[in-house]
Amino acid sequence: MELQFLGTGAGIPAKLRNVTSIALKLLEERGSIWLFDAGEGTQHQILHTSIKPKRIEKIFITHLHGDHLYGLPGLLASRSFQGGEAQVTLYGPKGIKEYIEISLSISQTYLKYDLHIEEVTEGTIFEDDAFKVEALMLEHGIVSYGYRITEKDLPGKLLVDKLQQTGVKPGPEFKKIKNGEDVILEDGTLIQSSDFVGPPIKGRIVTILGDTKECEAAIKLAENTTVLVHEATFAGGESALAKEYFHSTTIQAANTAKKAKAEQLILTHISARYDSLQGNQLVEEAKEIFMESYLAEDFKVFPIPLSLVNRE
Repeated sequence: MELQFLGTGAGIPAKLRNVTSIALKLLEERGSIWLFDAGEGTQHQILHTSIKPKRIEKIFITHLHGDHLYGLPGLLASRSFQGGEAQVTLYGPKGIKEYIEISLSISQTYLKYDLHIEEVTEGTIFEDDAFKVEALMLEHGIVSYGYRITEKDLPGKLLVDKLQQTGVKPGPEFKKIKNGEDVILEDGTLIQSSDFVGPPIKGRIVTILGDTKECEAAIKLAENTTVLVHEATFAGGESALAKEYFHSTTIQAANTAKKAKAEQLILTHISARYDSLQGNQLVEEAKEIFMESYLAEDFKVFPIPLSLVNRE
C-alpha cells in the first residue's frame, strides 16, 4: 500500500505544484489503484509515474471545485484508449453524475468500459471482505467530503517452524491451516489452526480529506488513522484568511492530527504563494505540534507498511 501524490497545489496549476490528485496504490492488496480527486492535468501527471490508468478501479471526488475535478473527463476518456476495460466506480457529491454525463455526451466520448457513478451521502459508501470506505461531510464553501479507508484485519502469520515439528509438510494443509481450517492428519492427529497461526495483523487506515476548515468531522474521520492527508492551504499565521476561504492552516491540520491520535500527517493542497523554501517552513510549523508531519510534493510516494500499525 502506497500513497502517490499527482498534484499538491491549491486553486490553480503552478510550476511547482499541479492541482489536487492522489493515488492510493493497492497493487499488492487488490491489484488496483484508487484515485482521490482529479484536478486539471491529472492524466499528464500520471505520464510521469508508473501508474497505468487501466489499473484505476475507483475514483473518489471530494468536492466539485474545478481544481479537484477538471481533469476527470479527460482521464476517463483516455483510459479507453489505454486498454482499460474493467469497470470503474466513481464516487462524489451530488452533481458529479450530471457533470460527467454532460461532459461525455457533448464531447461524444464513448467509454469501452462500464462507468458506475454513485453520488455519496454520509456513512459507509463501500465495503467488501478487505476494505471499508466511509464518508463524512466537512466544512467548506460547497459540499466537501472526507474519506476514511479502512483495511480489515489480516490473518496472522503461519507458525511454520512449529507446524513442521508436528510432521506436517508444506502443501495444501499449510494453506488450510493458514485460512483458519483445522486439519486431521493421516494418523488421526487433529491440527487446530488456532495453535499454529499468530494473532491477526491489524489493518491500516488512510484518511483523505477534501478542502475544509477545522471541524469535528475531520477529527472523527482521522481517529487513530495510520495516515491522515489534510489540506494546508495557508501558513500558521494566516488563520483569518483560512477561515474566510473555508480552508486550513498548517497548525490547524497538525492540531487535527494530534486530537485524532493519528500516526502520520501529510500536508497537501498548498497555496501557490509559497515557494519550495517556504514549503519547508510550512512543515516545520506543523512539526511543532505534531512531530510526524510530512509535506507532500508532486510525484512523491509515501509507503504505508503494515509495520506502521503492528509495532511490537
